[in-house]
This record gives sequence, C-alpha cells and structure tokens, in this order.
Amino acid sequence: MAHLIRSKFQNKLSNAATSVSNKSTAKVSGMMARMGFQAATDEEGLGFAACDDLDYDHRQGLQMDIMKSDEMGGGDTGEGMAAGDSHYQRDGTGPPLSASKASGLGEEEKSPKITAWEAGWNVTNAIQGMFVLGLPYAILHGGYLGLFLIIFAAVVCCYTGKILIACLYEEDEDGQLVRVRDSYVDIANACCQPRFPSLGGHIVNVAQIIELVMTCILYVVVSGNLMYNSFPTLPISQKSWAIMATAALLPCAFLKNLKSVSKFSLLCTIAHFVINILVIAYCLSRARDWAWDKVKFYIDVKKFPISIGIIVFSYTSQIFLPSLEGNMVKPSEFHCMMNWTHIAACVLKGLFALLAYLTWADATKEVITDNLPSTIRAVVNLFLVAKALLSYPLPFFAAVEVLEKSFFCERERTWFPDCYGGDGRLKAWGLTLRCTLVVFTLLMAIYVPHFALLMGLTGSLTGAGLCFLLPSLFHLKLLWRKLLWHHVFFDVAIFVIGGICAISGFIHSMEGLVEAYKYGIED
Repeated sequence: MAHLIRSKFQNKLSNAATSVSNKSTAKVSGMMARMGFQAATDEEGLGFAACDDLDYDHRQGLQMDIMKSDEMGGGDTGEGMAAGDSHYQRDGTGPPLSASKASGLGEEEKSPKITAWEAGWNVTNAIQGMFVLGLPYAILHGGYLGLFLIIFAAVVCCYTGKILIACLYEEDEDGQLVRVRDSYVDIANACCQPRFPSLGGHIVNVAQIIELVMTCILYVVVSGNLMYNSFPTLPISQKSWAIMATAALLPCAFLKNLKSVSKFSLLCTIAHFVINILVIAYCLSRARDWAWDKVKFYIDVKKFPISIGIIVFSYTSQIFLPSLEGNMVKPSEFHCMMNWTHIAACVLKGLFALLAYLTWADATKEVITDNLPSTIRAVVNLFLVAKALLSYPLPFFAAVEVLEKSFFCERERTWFPDCYGGDGRLKAWGLTLRCTLVVFTLLMAIYVPHFALLMGLTGSLTGAGLCFLLPSLFHLKLLWRKLLWHHVFFDVAIFVIGGICAISGFIHSMEGLVEAYKYGIED
C-alpha cells in the first residue's frame, strides 16, 4: 500500500514537471515563430514540411497509445508509463501524460497560428534562397526570354500553389468547404484511390527525397566552389575544399531534432539579403559599362533548357504550402499572400539577374559572386559558405526523416527495423544511414562539381514535377466537375508546358553533365 501511494505521488510530480516544461516550450516556440524563426529558404521550407508530416503521424500514434493505456486502467501507474515511453519522443525528453493531462495541455502545445505576413515571410524565404545566385547564368543563355521565363515561372508557381491548396478541401452536405487533407502526400494518395491508395504518396516522397538530397549536394558544391574562387592562390583544389566542408557537416549525422540549428534560419536569411544588396550595389556602380547590346531575343538551344530548370528550381515551395496554409490564422488570406510574395520575388529576381548580367555580360559565371573583384569576393563568399553550411542540416534532416519513415519504422511494417531504441537512442544502422547520406552528398559534389548543371537537373526533374505537373494533374482529377472551362484550359496548358520543360531540361542537363565529365577527364 505504501509502495502504491509513493508511486502515485512520484507520478504526479513527474506529470507536473512535464506540464511546466511543455508550457514553457510552447511559449518559447510561439515567441520564436512571431520573431520569424521559421522556414528560411526553399530547402528549409521543404525540411520543415517533411518534419511536420512526420510529427503529425507521431502525435497520432501517441494519442492511440494514451487511449489504449486508459482503457487498460494503467494510465496512472508507473508500468503504464514505461510501456508507452518508446512511442512518445525519440529524444526521450519525458514520459507520456495521461489523457486528462494531454487534453488539458492540448491548446498550449499546439503550434502557434501565424498571420498572413508571417506566412508571406516563409514563402519569400523559400523562393528567395541563395540559389538565386545562378539566375544571371540563366540570362546568359536566354537573354530577354530568360527574363520572361522568370515572370512566367512566378505566375505559374503562384497559380499551382493556389490550386494545390484547393485540393485540400471538399464541400460538405451544406455546401461549405471543409479541409479533409493535410499534406501533399494526402492529395496524391486521394488521386490514386481506390486501386493504388498509396502510390501517389510514394511518388511525392521519392520526388521530395531527390530534391532534398540534391539540395544538400548543391550546398557542398557551392561551398567548394566559393572557397576555391575566394582563395585561388592557395594550393587547394575545389574537391579538397568540398571535403573540408563535408567534414564540418559530419555532426549532422547525430542530430535528433532541429532545435539546435533552426535558430540560425533568420540570421542566414538576413545575411543572404545583405549579400544580394552588396551585389546589386556593385552592379549599379558599374552602370556606365553595362552591356545592353548583349541582351537579345535569342535562345541557346543547347543550354537554355538548363536555364529553365534553374529558374523553376528557384521558385519551388509547393511541398510545404499545405502545412503553411493549415497554420494560418486566416486561411482565406492565403491567395492574397501568394500574390504579393510571388510578385515581389519576380521583381527582385528579375532585377538581380538583369543587373548582374549587364555588368559582366558573356563573362557571367555559374555562381555570380565569383565575378566580384577579389577585394570583396572573399568576404562575400565566406558569408555565403557559412550560410550554406548552416542551411545544410535542414534538408538533410528532412531527407533522413522521410527515409527512416519509409524504410526503418516498425509501426509502418517497413523493410528494416526501427532506427531508434525504446529509450530514444539512435541505433547503429540509423547512424550508418545518416553517415552514408553525408558521404553520398560529398561523392556527388566531388564527381559532379557543376552548380548550374546540377541545379538545372534538379529543377527539371523534381521542380517541374512538384510545381507544374502534379498540382495541375491533381486539380483536374479531384475537382474537374466543379472547374470552369478556363481553369481546365490553364491546368492542361501548364501540364503540357511543364512536361516539355521537364523532359527537355532533364535531357540537356544530362548531356551537359556528360560533356563536363568528359572534359574534366581530358583536362
């Protein structure tokens, strides 16, 4: 009897401590969200979207465990806590609460809702990432048509973002729109029912993994490229710089959550905007020497499709829009938010690309900061390298989460056992998976050190699919009975144009990589 009383007393103390911890965490998270510490770049937005989906599934599993423990009468016993602990948190921060405690804290543990301005900040960061540094190279091979493509891509991506959100809703018996889906994967699975209920989700997950891993590779490539061009007199090759950058990224394999790195998101974004302003200011200082005669209406048939992939990749944000819209205070303001964010992105990208190309014309390089004078290039490039290294953990962690959920999750009956033990510790094969992924990004960066070609390939392969093809296809499949004729026309046109861009960009990017590889071997 005394043992039972002591056990109950200890459990109450533990629950009280956990309650206070959860409340403080919720308040800190809300404050950080209001300050703007959210998804900072296109790849960071993807990372948070994937983590949000995984966290949603994890919370659903937690609720089921709590309900089962209450039905068995073990909600307040120490044995009940021990049994449910393996399903609570991977980092082992505490035991699960009882159902009454969970319901009491439910409102405070929810993620804070964001305003339209905060949502716009996220989208702006997603489509104004550091990969805009490759846009002047796209103008090099497209001239005014490249500028037109920047505008066209902004219009199309804005439209497909809106129709993707429309696929989350269905009308109820009273004709009111009700949100019945939560993510891109849910939309894809709904389109493939009833014959292939999970095929669409698998396709979206594969595309997401490819884009996330390619983003990590691009970060390693751009780090090696920037360091090599910043210190050309040092006897260190670009591959060696990439190896050193990857050595600094190895601790990412031990990440359990993103709390330790997400706070750098805002600082990275501010640094990037400062760098953009510096580049534009330098270009304006060279206004007298601008080569207007070099900008023409022409297409480099061989390299312009690569430019298409570069431009499309710079606008990718669709993968995390469902999660973002679901967390808005007023979801009805989503369309307005999409309009002004994409208009701002279009103006800034077009201005940045045009001014940079006018300044360096045919000498424009794949990463535009390499064209800067050596006196300021090293400083700017060092800031960019720091930003790239600090941004790498976000897409890396998201890719790891998707891989673990797809192949290393016992609850989902996957091929391999869970990467985590009952105490939340990472098992040997889980650590091996993460280290292998880091090494894979290094090997790709070493053997294919071509920033523009990799960016064009990724934009053509997954960017066009996630931004053009799939949203228009899903919109036609789920809502075709309610669509007006011009909506059907737009969806079909976008699907066809997206397919042409994806195929041509992929073929030419692969041809460019093959030629670059052969040239490197001969050299």
